[in-house]
Amino acid sequence: MSELKLMKGNEALAEAAIRAGVDAYFGYPITPQSEVIEYLMTERPEDRTGMVVLQAESEIAAINMVYGAASTGKKVLTSSSSPGISLKLEGISYLAGAELPAVIVNVVRGGPGLGTIQPSQADYFQSVKGGGHGDYKLYVLAPASVQEMADFVEDAFDIAFKYRAPVLILSDGLIGQMMEKVFLKDQQERLTDEEVIKRHDSWAVTGKTNRERNIITSLDLQSEKMEARVRRLMKKYEQMEKEDLRYEEYQTEDAEYLFVAYGSSARIAQKAVQLARAKGIKAGLLRPITLFPYPKQVLFDLADQVKGILSVELNAGQMVEDVRLSVEHKVPVEHFGRTGGIIHTPEEVLEALELKIINNECIRHH
Repeated sequence: MSELKLMKGNEALAEAAIRAGVDAYFGYPITPQSEVIEYLMTERPEDRTGMVVLQAESEIAAINMVYGAASTGKKVLTSSSSPGISLKLEGISYLAGAELPAVIVNVVRGGPGLGTIQPSQADYFQSVKGGGHGDYKLYVLAPASVQEMADFVEDAFDIAFKYRAPVLILSDGLIGQMMEKVFLKDQQERLTDEEVIKRHDSWAVTGKTNRERNIITSLDLQSEKMEARVRRLMKKYEQMEKEDLRYEEYQTEDAEYLFVAYGSSARIAQKAVQLARAKGIKAGLLRPITLFPYPKQVLFDLADQVKGILSVELNAGQMVEDVRLSVEHKVPVEHFGRTGGIIHTPEEVLEALELKIINNECIRHH
């Protein structure tokens, strides 16, 4: 039954997966994501729902297990943190090419290399620009709370099966490790094999019935067929942009200056908006909830209203490129970020707005 609990973000996501009727989880421990697999092992969901939980021998093995299980029409989940996701990228590209629904969770840590185990948002490029080889994209959800860590599991599977495409939940070490109250939904029953066949028999390998064989592959040696496949993928991504874009605005109605931030940075930027307002600075916040599709048109329209935009990120400057592309040079766009696992404060964010945007505006006017 539904209940309210105090949980870590990683644990809330794992419990939400059980309650969403997920069929299988294949993963490998890595900080700051290890609580996902630890919680699943402790809870023994095979006894509750029959859900399979398996620690693979590596991240590469885990993503290929996901490929195999997803091809049967089952709801399959994996999770990791930044270096582990890098190892999974070839498999993720295969999932996209084979048009298989699956959910991947990245609880981001600082890099490059092994970097640090502290929070970061330095995987933005990897997440929204494809990441692996070839022409593909991931639908990317960016939670900003423990509640969204839980809620986005079901949302991600809905999108994955709607488009027959892999979906990424892009979190970070701050959201994954922090504890908040979370409302957990009622337990959903896993689909029976008969129900899976009824829903997904047109494409999944469910055993040959009264149809042609379903073949799961991302390979087309005939160039014309491969081009048709890529075009089909591009149409899916266009449909995502039209139908499943998600974002949140905070005090943008009369804003003269705009923060753009996602995930944990959005929480900090929201407080910076309050501090700015207390000083008489009309600031607002746009929080992209989906990083792909990205709220380009919303930003383009807001650029007619505001005098400048600050992209707030836990990295050296990544999403800021998409902000600049979206506003098409209408207004100045600057970046403020911290790296190495250092988390910016609301005061630092406000100071950056004043130094990089407001002061420069005054200089331009003089």
